[in-house]
Amino acid sequence: MAIDTSLKFVPINIAVLTISDTRTNETDTSGALLQERINTAGHKCIKKIIIPDDVQEIKTTLQNLSQDKEIDCIITTGGTGLTGRDTTPEAVMELSHKTIEGFGELFRQISFTKIGTSAIQSRALAALINTTYVFCLPGSKGACKDGWDEILQYQLDIRHRPCNFVEIMPRLSEK
Repeated sequence: MAIDTSLKFVPINIAVLTISDTRTNETDTSGALLQERINTAGHKCIKKIIIPDDVQEIKTTLQNLSQDKEIDCIITTGGTGLTGRDTTPEAVMELSHKTIEGFGELFRQISFTKIGTSAIQSRALAALINTTYVFCLPGSKGACKDGWDEILQYQLDIRHRPCNFVEIMPRLSEK
């Protein structure tokens, strides 16, 4: 992976959505980590929201955020496990126009190097809802750190070579 420093960095607008029945602004360390990483990278975290693990509320929030022309990307944290209240993947899949299978595969590969076979329990995924990227990370701070530091910081940087998500953003609405 290489950053082509001859190209100019292009900041994008990102919303962070924490999905949890228990997190508050004071205890949302995963959302705070993502917000800090986004801003430090030079992007703009323009919204940070916490909602409960409720499939209808997740769908409504994602639909609203994806229709906001100011938002290029949504990163969620939480709700990707196997318990009864973990419904983020189901909500995203119901709304998605395209899935990005490689994101979940790569995330689990990275997780495997850190937590071994427990990585199999992750249902991290990515998709396009309308023309907005949606990346769904587990709720742990470590998982969010890995997702940003090892995947998203590169794929959301137009200077990353050989390719990245930002350079194809203008073409996402092609028919």
